[in-house]
Amino acid sequence: MWIVRTLSSSLTLYKAPGFPASYKSAVTFPHRAIIGIGGNVGDVKRRFQHLLVFLKRQKKIVVLHTAPVLQNPPFGYTQQDDFLNSVIEISTSMGPLELLSFLLRTERRFGRRRSFANAPRTLDLDLIFFDKVRMKSPKLTLPHPHWAERESVLIPLLRLGKQ
Repeated sequence: MWIVRTLSSSLTLYKAPGFPASYKSAVTFPHRAIIGIGGNVGDVKRRFQHLLVFLKRQKKIVVLHTAPVLQNPPFGYTQQDDFLNSVIEISTSMGPLELLSFLLRTERRFGRRRSFANAPRTLDLDLIFFDKVRMKSPKLTLPHPHWAERESVLIPLLRLGKQ
């Protein structure tokens, strides 16, 4: 069951099984990362729950916390449905570039097709933070360059792991 809380005329917060949540594990890895998740094509709510199960089954990842899900309007290309967004905190044995590659493969596994910038998508996974790493390369910038400008990141981030 999804519990709905209206934040404004354009923002709605949802609590659902697994979002938000905190998880305990006997295993932890040396690195911590925050992953932004989003989508607006198909049954995104169900896809997020499948993504959570998928991530929890990975050998190099431990899911630590999830945030509530935020429904918000698109930006950039605005002629599309609203997005659902959240964030997940993980512990991982992967480095930042290896984790990025894993996230891109996971997007494809969940039906992501890249057609143009800010296009509608089944699943979008962004590496927001990785430890306290600051880097800028052709493949990856950390922290994510626009995280502080996006309600789709800020609102879930403020509620990360808080039931």
